[in-house]
Amino acid sequence: MPRSSRLFRFLPLLAGLLAGALLLAAETPLLVLRNALFDQYQRWAPRPVTEQPVRIVDIDEESLVRLGQWPWPRTRLAELSARLTAAGVAAITFDVIFAEADRTSPAALARQWPVNDEQRRQLLALPDHDAVFAGQLAASPAVLGFALTSAPGPRQPATRAAIVNLGEDQRAWVPAFSGAVPSLPQFEALAPGNGALSFVPDRDGVVRRVPLVLRLGERILPTLVSESLRVAQAAPAIILRSAGHQQQLTGHRDRGGLGEIRIGALTIPTTPQGELWLHYSERPAAPALPAWRVLADAAESAALAGHIVLVGSSAQGLLDLRFTPFGLRPGVAIHAEALAQILAGDFLERPGWSRAAELLLAAATCLLAGFLALRWRALAAAGLALTLVLASALASWLAFARAGLLLDPLPAQAATLFAFIVCSLAHHFVSEREQRRIRGAFARYVSPNRVTHLLANEADLALGGERRDCSFIFTDLAGFTGLMEGIDPGRAVALLNDYLDGMIAIAFRHEGTLDRIVGDAVAIMFSAPLAQPDHAARAFACALEMDAFACAYAQRQRQAGIAFGDTRIGVHRGEVIVGNFGGKTIFDYRALGDPVNTAARLESANKHLGTRVCVSQAILDDLPPQAVRPVGRVLFKGKTQPLAIFEALTLADAGRRAPVEVYAAAWQSLSDDADLAIERFAELHAAWPEDGLVAMHWRRLQAGERGDLIVLSAK
Repeated sequence: MPRSSRLFRFLPLLAGLLAGALLLAAETPLLVLRNALFDQYQRWAPRPVTEQPVRIVDIDEESLVRLGQWPWPRTRLAELSARLTAAGVAAITFDVIFAEADRTSPAALARQWPVNDEQRRQLLALPDHDAVFAGQLAASPAVLGFALTSAPGPRQPATRAAIVNLGEDQRAWVPAFSGAVPSLPQFEALAPGNGALSFVPDRDGVVRRVPLVLRLGERILPTLVSESLRVAQAAPAIILRSAGHQQQLTGHRDRGGLGEIRIGALTIPTTPQGELWLHYSERPAAPALPAWRVLADAAESAALAGHIVLVGSSAQGLLDLRFTPFGLRPGVAIHAEALAQILAGDFLERPGWSRAAELLLAAATCLLAGFLALRWRALAAAGLALTLVLASALASWLAFARAGLLLDPLPAQAATLFAFIVCSLAHHFVSEREQRRIRGAFARYVSPNRVTHLLANEADLALGGERRDCSFIFTDLAGFTGLMEGIDPGRAVALLNDYLDGMIAIAFRHEGTLDRIVGDAVAIMFSAPLAQPDHAARAFACALEMDAFACAYAQRQRQAGIAFGDTRIGVHRGEVIVGNFGGKTIFDYRALGDPVNTAARLESANKHLGTRVCVSQAILDDLPPQAVRPVGRVLFKGKTQPLAIFEALTLADAGRRAPVEVYAAAWQSLSDDADLAIERFAELHAAWPEDGLVAMHWRRLQAGERGDLIVLSAK
C-alpha cells in the first residue's frame, strides 16, 4: 500500500471486528445454514449400518388387518410382552402412551352393553385387561413412555430410575416442559422403566438430536432411549456428568452444561443440553418384525434374545412421522437409530471447544484474507480467499467423515469473504486514488488528453505513427531573456510559471495536446491523439484566447513595473505523421512534418512582420469569415513556395490597429498601384503609428519593394 494509505494496515483488524459483530448478530441465519450443512454431510456419509441388538416390533397395516384395529386389547399387548419376555429380550420399549383405561375390559363392556344381572356378573368375573397388562409389565423388562407438554398437566409421571448428578447442577441447560401426559398409574408403578418419548426438533422441524434427559419443572426425567438402555443393563441409575466435572478430570475448561451421561457400562457424550447428536444411517438401523408374526409364532421372537425391542407403529393411521436429513421417518425408527448408534459406539460430537475454535479460525482467516487483499493483486488475493474458503470447508468435512466431529466452517468462510470484500474495496478505492494522483502528476508532464487516451488505448504505447491532418500553435515570449537579467531569478521563474500556467490551461480548455515547452515557448497540437474534425477552428479560437490572456498578463506586469514582453503566436495546419518516436527505452509523442516547422516559422515571423498572431490560409479555409488582415505571401528561408498568411485581431487591438476594411483597401493596392499603395500606407501609418503590420508594409514600400510577396531571409 502507498505511504498515504498506511492507516489501511489496520483495516483487516477492523474488518475482523465487524465480521465478529455480524456473526453474532446473524446467529440464527447461520444456525440454519449450519444445520443444513451438517444434514448434507450426513447424506454424503451416512452411518454404516452394523448389526446391533435393536429391533422394532411393528404394528403395521397387516397386523391391524389380521388382529383388528387399534387400540388393541391390553391382553393382546400383555401376550406380546410375554412372548418377548420368554424370548429373553433385554428390554421391551413401548413407543406408545397408555394414558387411558382399556375400553374393551369386561368391566367397561358391562357398563356399556345392555346386559342383565347374570351377564354383568359373568363379565365382572373375567380378568381386567389393564390388570393383566400391568401384571405382565411387572414380569417383563418393560419401558413405558410419556409425553411432555408445554401446558401444565394434572399428574406428573413416575420415575423408576435414579438420576445422579456429578459436578455442578446443570438443570438450567436441560430443555424444560411444564406438563406431562403419562401412562396409567398402575402401569407406571409396575413397569421397570418409564421415559419421555418427546423429541426437541430444531426450528425447521428436523430431528437432529435425541434427548437423553428432559426437565419437568425442577425434575430431571429420563427419556425413552436412556430408560431402554438402563433397563436392558438392569442399571439402577442414570449418571449425569456436568461439563465442569468432566473438565476437572481432563484438565480442560471450555463450556458449561452436561458433558456426558453414563448408563450402566455405556458412556455417552452429549450436548450441554443432554442430547445425543444423531448420525443417521441411509436406511433404518433396526430391522422391523411385524407384530402379528410375533404373536402367531413364538419361533419368530426367538431371534430377539438379548435385544432391545421397540414396539411402535408404521401404520398410516397411527404413524408418528418426523423430519430427518433423509426425509420422513417414524418416531420409533428414530429411537431405534439412537439406540443402535449408542450400542455401536459411533458418536457424532460437537465439542465444547468447537465454538471457540471456529471463531478463532474465523479471526485468523479474516485477518489473513484482509491483509493480503490490501497487498496482493486482485486475482491472487481472490485466489487466496477462495482457497481459505475451500480449505475450511474441506477441514470441516474431514472432521465429520473421519472423526465424527461437527465443526462449522461457515463463520470462517463468512469472515473470510467479508474481510476480502471490505479490504478489496478499500484496496480498489486507494488504488483508484493513487491512479488519479499518478494520472494528475503525469498530466503535469504530459497533456491530460494524451494521458486519458493512453489509459484507454494501451495499443498506442508502441513505436510508430500515422498520417493525420492536424493544426498547430507555436508561441514565444519576446524579451524574456533580458527580463531574466534584470530581476531576481526566483521572481522571473514565478512570473514565467504563472504565465505558462495560464497559456496551457487555455490550450487544455480547447482540448489541445501539449507537444512541448521550451523555455518560455509552448507548442500545442490539435487532432492528436484523438481526431478532431474541427481542429482548425479549435486552434484558431485557442490562439485568440491565448493572445488575449498574454496581452492582459503583460499589461498587469508592466503596470507593476516589470517589462514583460509580448507573446508571438503562429497557427498552421497540414498533414503530418503523429505517433511515438525515440526508441524502446523512452517514447516521445509528437508530430513530424513540414506543417510543424511552418507553424514555428509563422510564430517567428511575427517579429519581422510587426504582428502578434500569424495564421495561415490553410487554417482559415475551414472557418467562416474572421477578423483577420492579410499579411501577404511570405516566402520563408529555405522554401520555394510562398505561404499566404494573415494577422488575427482581438479586442485588445481596438484603436491601436487600422480597421480591417481600411487596411484591406490599402493592402489591395500593393498589387494594383504601387504609388497608391505608398500613399495609403503613409496615411495609415500616420493615423495608427502603433500598427506594426502597417509599419512593416510602409517600410517595404519606402525601400522600393512592391507587391504582396514578402521574402524573409532569417528564420
